[in-house]
Amino acid sequence: MLFNSFVFLIFFPLVCLIYFILPHKYRWLFLLIASYYFYMNWNPAYAILIFFSTFITYACSLLLEKYKENPRPKRLFLTLSLIINFGILFVFKYFNFLNESIFQVLELMNIRWTVPNFDLLLPVGISFYTFQAVGYTIDVYRGDIKAEKHFGIYALFVSFFPQLVAGPIERAKNLLPEFKEKHYIDFNRISSGFKIMLWGFFMKIVIADRLSIYVNAIYNNVDNHNGLSFILATLLFSIQIYCDFGGYSNIAIGTAKIMGFNLMTNFNRPYFALSIRDFWQRWHISLSTWFKDYLYISLGGNRVSRTRHLFNLFLTFLVSGIWHGANYTFVIWGGLHGIYQVVGVLKSKLVPNLKTIKPIQMLITFGLVVFAWIFFRANTITDAFTIIKKILTQPGNLFTDQTTLAYAFIGIVILLIKDLKDEFKLNIHFSTSKYFLKRYLYYATMITIILLFGVFDSGQFIYFQF
Repeated sequence: MLFNSFVFLIFFPLVCLIYFILPHKYRWLFLLIASYYFYMNWNPAYAILIFFSTFITYACSLLLEKYKENPRPKRLFLTLSLIINFGILFVFKYFNFLNESIFQVLELMNIRWTVPNFDLLLPVGISFYTFQAVGYTIDVYRGDIKAEKHFGIYALFVSFFPQLVAGPIERAKNLLPEFKEKHYIDFNRISSGFKIMLWGFFMKIVIADRLSIYVNAIYNNVDNHNGLSFILATLLFSIQIYCDFGGYSNIAIGTAKIMGFNLMTNFNRPYFALSIRDFWQRWHISLSTWFKDYLYISLGGNRVSRTRHLFNLFLTFLVSGIWHGANYTFVIWGGLHGIYQVVGVLKSKLVPNLKTIKPIQMLITFGLVVFAWIFFRANTITDAFTIIKKILTQPGNLFTDQTTLAYAFIGIVILLIKDLKDEFKLNIHFSTSKYFLKRYLYYATMITIILLFGVFDSGQFIYFQF
């Protein structure tokens, strides 16, 4: 079920109504049923996988706590949980990619490779709920949290519908206790959640889905376009993916907030970042902190030799690229960000007192991020290098879609005003104004803009494929 669908506009109010009517002791069960229904709308078979992952991490975590004083079985049960969960993820997401890569390499050596691919459809959101469940297991292993005894509450933590298929990837210590709290109807909280949802719908429907029309037209027809068109399409894609994923995150956060749950912030105006390190503290925060806490630190972080520290940084971002998809374009994208990070560390060590004007820092960071987006968006590596070559050597004519770009421009201007206001704490108030009329005029205006300029084709969110 998509957030930007008519079905969700019926589903969510009904869930809220029933949730607040039910006695507290039954609410977890109702939310669990609603979450599984939400997920099964894509494919009922998906429920088997998420239930299996839930059961394995639940059982292993109980055993981890039982043998917390005995290192050998602790390591055994953690390893078992990791192998099973990442094994499922590998089979569905990476097996065919690895199989084809082996075939291509062996073919160059005239060696026959006949292992067939699996004809499997990638379950929506499998990377997100797998990371959330595995993170919980690791937290129990480290002793950061107690294992949850109530299977139903834990199953709800893994499958909670607002953030199930595209995050934020929540931590057990933050979200699990909230399922045991009593939540009451709070109109201030509902109003706040609605504002966050409304902004998320605006980002997705008015900006991201509108920009996707132009970006897809260019990136899906590489041979028919030239450099200027690719420059514009790449710049617009950087805004599209921010509004698409940031829009989803805002809808998820607002949805949960209305019911009384607090999800973590996932985006914090990333294109105002002054460095690549700063960018990753603002972009997909739940994933970047997951990799930091469970991979980077486990590798030794920066508490090792300089060479090993740089290797840990690069490997973490390379794995992040692989997490995004089974395609060499994502591997290069992750590797580029790893290189950016390594260069950033070396620069700070070699020239620690180098000062640069903030707008220049911001522009350089944005340029590096946008360049990497070429590999992220390109369908193949060949396409990516063709695009770069055309940008450098074949400027050509600029392809324009005046209606699409004009509508998108209106949305981008509003986005820029809001992000500037939030980033620099400008004294501009619309949705938070103390004046009732001004607040509701803002709501009415935003809804009108969404209805007039939005794209209502229930376009899927980009990060669903991951």
